[in-house]
Amino acid sequence: MEKKLKRKKKRKISYKIIVCFIIFELIFTGITGPLIVFYGPFKKVKQTIVGAAMTTLSHQYIAKIFLSDKEIEKILSENTIQTVKQDKNSVLKFENKHDNTVERYDISSGKFKGYLLIIHDPSRVKVGYSEKLGRQGELTSHIGRRKNAVAAINAGGFTDKSAGTKWTGTGGNVQGIVMNKGEIKYNSSQSQKYSGEVAGITKDGALVVGKHSLEELKKLNVQEAVTFGPPLIVNGKGTVSGDGGWGIAPRTAIGQRKDGAILFLAIDGRTVSSPGATLKDVEDIMLQYDAYTATNLDGGSSTTMYYEGEVINNPTNSLGERAVPTVFYVEP
Repeated sequence: MEKKLKRKKKRKISYKIIVCFIIFELIFTGITGPLIVFYGPFKKVKQTIVGAAMTTLSHQYIAKIFLSDKEIEKILSENTIQTVKQDKNSVLKFENKHDNTVERYDISSGKFKGYLLIIHDPSRVKVGYSEKLGRQGELTSHIGRRKNAVAAINAGGFTDKSAGTKWTGTGGNVQGIVMNKGEIKYNSSQSQKYSGEVAGITKDGALVVGKHSLEELKKLNVQEAVTFGPPLIVNGKGTVSGDGGWGIAPRTAIGQRKDGAILFLAIDGRTVSSPGATLKDVEDIMLQYDAYTATNLDGGSSTTMYYEGEVINNPTNSLGERAVPTVFYVEP
């Protein structure tokens, strides 16, 4: 009887030791982990964490707690995007064969998973937007269904906020311009002198990326456009230096091959199986699929791909899809 009691006591003691050790390890890791990331020898890890934090709306404090603004600026400057201007001569010209084929590919690497669609007829790709544009966003899938679309991805950016500092992500406060069928549906600058990074499509179906004014878009005969960037491929050449300086995150992008086919890309992120992709990763995927032109679109919690009646990726928003102001969609 005494031996059994002793064994029970030993088990209780051993369990307590294990529990205490686990708690200690969690506390120790929580305290030392950030110090190792921000002050340790792992330069690339620090660049990735800082880039990811500073390109979000609500998690910049992660970097700012440990680093000064000057240090953050220096780290971000080590990974950059080259500024390459598209002009009338560099916009693609091709024979539109009106091929209604849409191809789907699963994208996978050790760091991320995602999906890529190839839309052979670029004239089918249009900008869709929320019915309450400028006041409230709409889910990518809702816009897609409303347009009877074959496919859709989230597109332009927004900077919603409530109570001064709380970012709500309702898609109401549109950033830049929204153009559909040659008409300006929204212009956050309220000025004809607007100039910003865009993803646009001309009347002939050519993808236009990079910084352009409204006058330049008009000269290029752009019919569909949203504001976002940066451009990743211009004239068949990548623009990303290092990893791009934006860290890893869910990503959405649009590209175009020389034959005119449009590429939709969505990369999942912020999960164990798919932490996310850098801008360099996105550029590499686009080049692998023969993109001649490509640009980054709004990512993070906004990243959504809708195809054949359902959302096929895994949006990271806690409620599922996030409301957005605009999408690129494929007409039936």
